[in-house]
Amino acid sequence: MSWTVVIIIANVVVSYLGFQNPSLQYKLTMNPVAILRQGQWYRVITSGFIHSNWTHLAFNMFTFYFFGRLVEQIFAALKGSQGGIYFILFYILGIVISDLPSLLKHKNNPHYNSLGASGGVAAVVFCSILFFPTNPICLYGFICIPGFILGVIYLIYSYTKGKNMSDNVNHDAHLIGAVYGLVFSVIMEPRVLASFVQQISEWEVF
Repeated sequence: MSWTVVIIIANVVVSYLGFQNPSLQYKLTMNPVAILRQGQWYRVITSGFIHSNWTHLAFNMFTFYFFGRLVEQIFAALKGSQGGIYFILFYILGIVISDLPSLLKHKNNPHYNSLGASGGVAAVVFCSILFFPTNPICLYGFICIPGFILGVIYLIYSYTKGKNMSDNVNHDAHLIGAVYGLVFSVIMEPRVLASFVQQISEWEVF
């Protein structure tokens, strides 16, 4: 069984338990006041394994499944038998680091809560884009755009929505997770930058 599947199972089990028990769901969410004032630091990690509803869970896990398998193979190719360890560490750090801006921004707001694997998922998606920038990413199953183009659009969108705060989605986590995915990948394999540039330079629209 791949680590991608193991992580998905963990998300499904924990999220399901949260659906059945709202009190448990709250205890696992990322609440800045509970973390900083009550020392409940476990929430920074557990919030990445729990979701608000089945749609939220399905979207994140569907995305993670397709990109996670590829990134897991990349890590295995680069790190051999330790690839799985790097992959799990990469995912968990993506959850933690993507929550930091919200943790600080809302440190005095006891009503702010954030949950979901989006930060870790964004990190995985952007890692795959960095290694294979011209691979198409299909939206809704039929709108296919090269990864590097979609990635730029995604970063701009997340940054803009994060500043406007016009909805209840934690766009800051998406943005930071994506950037973290790029930085981690470059640190792990610096040669990927040259490969990224070369692949884009050789890409043709038709």
